[in-house]
Amino acid sequence: MPAFTQALDTLVTANLIQPGAFATTTFTVTGASVVSDLGLVICPDGVLEPGQFETLDLLVVCAGLRTPLRANAELSHCLQAAAKKGVTLAGLWNGAWFLGQAGLLDGYRCAVHPEHRAAVAEIATASQVSSESFVVDRNRLTAASPAGAFNMVLEWIGKGHGPELVEAVVNILAFEVSRYRRVQPTVQANISEPLREAIKLMGANLEEPLSQDQLASYVGRSKRQIGRLFQLQLQTTPVRYYLELRITESRRLLQYSDLPILDVAVACGFVSASHFSKCYASFYGHSPSREIRYGCIKAGARKQAPLAH
Repeated sequence: MPAFTQALDTLVTANLIQPGAFATTTFTVTGASVVSDLGLVICPDGVLEPGQFETLDLLVVCAGLRTPLRANAELSHCLQAAAKKGVTLAGLWNGAWFLGQAGLLDGYRCAVHPEHRAAVAEIATASQVSSESFVVDRNRLTAASPAGAFNMVLEWIGKGHGPELVEAVVNILAFEVSRYRRVQPTVQANISEPLREAIKLMGANLEEPLSQDQLASYVGRSKRQIGRLFQLQLQTTPVRYYLELRITESRRLLQYSDLPILDVAVACGFVSASHFSKCYASFYGHSPSREIRYGCIKAGARKQAPLAH
């Protein structure tokens, strides 16, 4: 269920940002309801049958840790028919096993939960079973975990709709990852503890930014030492890093809130709208007034209807 709902929520969220981008439908082989491995009943929209493949772009097989790995002739026939129609095929958790059982992973790399890697390798001998959380190999998409399902669908969205939509989805569903993307997040895993503490303090004090003296005092280092740490480990200055944090947060607020521009500026520690506009334009290449504003997205606006085409 977590992988299933993560994949679905990624598509639904993309639709909230770009209405009409995707239509989603849930199928079962018989058309009957199914009980998930968490005991939740899923009511499908219809029966999976070859006649529907003319309109599908993506067909996802959802299978959980406790899904029995048994051949299903009807499912295999449908997957093979979909492949012949050029439909992209995907598998979640151990969904790759059913793609492999249908002979549709030959020559492809795939991801599957560690519990089932040996089983997939046994039935799909011409496939390369990966230890990654997700794999996108041409028109075969597979994910081994909920996080893998999220990234798998994001990559598929990006290929058809571009990086802007992907970034917007990430900003909503994985904001803790996206927030510092512009300030070298890959480096932060290896930074020293004093520098890590300084960054945490900056992030917690955006509306009323700390002075460099305050920052140094709280971290227990001199201002010169803090400056040297930023330069050596992040190749920037504390002032520049702090500004980028505030500017990045201001963009998130502009895109995903209904706050006026002046309120956004104040919330991110800028003393005037003109100073904010100048810094924003220098960083993003356009003024805050030209930023796309998606507004507040309320959970009540979502419609539950899985799997994509």
